[in-house]
Amino acid sequence: MIAPIKKNESILKSLSVLGEEAIGEIKAQKNPSVDIPLRNLSNVNFNPKKAIIEMGRAKQSREFFNIGMAKKYMQTFLVAEKCKDLLDEGKTTSIRDLYYMAKRTIPGTSENTFDEQEESDPIIEDLEVTADALREELGLFASNKGALVGELTLRDMGDTIDARKMGSGGWSIPSICEPNIVQFKRCDAKFILLVEKDAVWRRLNEDKFWKKHKCILLHGQGQPPRGVRRLLHRMVNELKLPLYTFVDNDPWGYYIYSVVKQGSINLAYESVRMAVPQAKFIGLSSFDKERWKIDDTVTIRLNDEDLKRAKQIMEYPWFQKKPWQVEIKNMLKLGYKLELEALSNRGISFVTEEYLPKKIKDREFLD
Repeated sequence: MIAPIKKNESILKSLSVLGEEAIGEIKAQKNPSVDIPLRNLSNVNFNPKKAIIEMGRAKQSREFFNIGMAKKYMQTFLVAEKCKDLLDEGKTTSIRDLYYMAKRTIPGTSENTFDEQEESDPIIEDLEVTADALREELGLFASNKGALVGELTLRDMGDTIDARKMGSGGWSIPSICEPNIVQFKRCDAKFILLVEKDAVWRRLNEDKFWKKHKCILLHGQGQPPRGVRRLLHRMVNELKLPLYTFVDNDPWGYYIYSVVKQGSINLAYESVRMAVPQAKFIGLSSFDKERWKIDDTVTIRLNDEDLKRAKQIMEYPWFQKKPWQVEIKNMLKLGYKLELEALSNRGISFVTEEYLPKKIKDREFLD
């Protein structure tokens, strides 16, 4: 028999309080309402002291006796009820499953509680900010996206995982990486390396880079999903390890680093539990082609979309540091970008035997 997941009592209490307050308003013959923090650009700020993107304090009252809000008010409590049921039973489910769990026709009407999943997903996000809980803490998961190998032993749902013995594919990082699911047991790593590309991660794994350099090696298949970002946050803060990000030399690679370090505008309300302000950028740099004598044939000309995105990120407050302005301006001046795989032009194991070891030894990072 599978043991139930350990309950998160604080989250259960938050959901219970939400329901108790609504009942109290009804008994007092008031218009039942719930205050939902606004999740839009006007309510997002960069906190330079914490070095993360944060959500502001603006809220909107969602009222039952308001024809424009009544359905969303009902949907909010339906989703909260289903999440509480999951936590009470010590189980998890997907956001797709939750949509079906809450979908039904309201008795005596032809109205459905939810018509499409596009209605339930934003309600889940509303509940996250209202209950001050990660979606994952509410028992909701997404498909696994990312892998890990290296000098780490952990427990996942009661099973011991030795990340040193994960073969070519690595440990599949779950979307729920909370302490009641994943616990760190033994760590012999000196640092964490997050790689943008799965193909480059596989090269590093095959060459046992993690073993030779005593590290933990992860990828998130491009922009790291919530589970990978949450795991990175926990490892950096609980294991006290530095984090280096290894991404393409283009505006999109810079942005991946930015999201890992400062958080994202879309998930500003979760930056405090996902962002890693200590993260360092190890490459690729726009200066690497000349420094490492990379052949002209592997460069890719910047297109109009690349140019537009580069100019946008140059205006972000967290890219105002002089080294970053120099980095981005140099890429624009050169007019081309470089993918991580371009390093293979110097040899199949150039990245593991020369490029990364020297950059780490010389502490050639951007912050």
